[in-house]
Amino acid sequence: MSDDAGLLLFVYGGCTFKVAAGAQPPKAGSLLFCRHLPVRPGDRMLEIGSGIGLAAVLAARAGAHVVATDVVEAAVRCTRDNALLNGVADRVSVRLGDGFEPVPGMTFDLIATSPPQMPTPPERERGDAAAAADNGGPDGWRLLARVIGGARARLHPGGRLVFTLFGFLGVKSALDRLASAGFEPSILAQETQPFPRIGYERLEHIRAVDAEATLPSRGLPETVERYVVQGAVRA
Repeated sequence: MSDDAGLLLFVYGGCTFKVAAGAQPPKAGSLLFCRHLPVRPGDRMLEIGSGIGLAAVLAARAGAHVVATDVVEAAVRCTRDNALLNGVADRVSVRLGDGFEPVPGMTFDLIATSPPQMPTPPERERGDAAAAADNGGPDGWRLLARVIGGARARLHPGGRLVFTLFGFLGVKSALDRLASAGFEPSILAQETQPFPRIGYERLEHIRAVDAEATLPSRGLPETVERYVVQGAVRA
């Protein structure tokens, strides 16, 4: 019996990515994020939560200089390997750490994240990497709220904060949070996606935090709206 676990590859955007053990393959939200990420040549970009490095590598190929971070060591190694595999290792710096902690004193043109945002009841909290990839805290906003609160001070004039959002977290809430943090908010993209499988396991909890009533009150939802949201630095 062989111990060889094989090699999982993900091909997207003209690039090939290795999905290493301990790293999560991209999901529908990550692909939506990458399709609408407003990268400009020469941008200094920070990605919080790099996963396998999909957005970081694609942004670097589009001409950005990227700092990519993740709290999972396997994801950091995977992002670094995939930057090398796709010929952009000189444009992607990968760091281990939480939120803005790995980039003290640094500023950027673009801060981007497709973060964990699945509302998670306290009794479902787990410490493993697979759970962390989905866990958005009790209301789904745990990481997003921190990023929105800290991004303005780390963006250059004209800079942008871009993130994905499940519809049940509340589009109005997202736009209001951005405005309160000093951004001009806008929606870059919207897509109807299959309702996430993990969501069915905690559906009543999600309904309880769905303040904008985006989900049906009865039965099993088949789809969820997913958004790419931008906050631009006010002039």
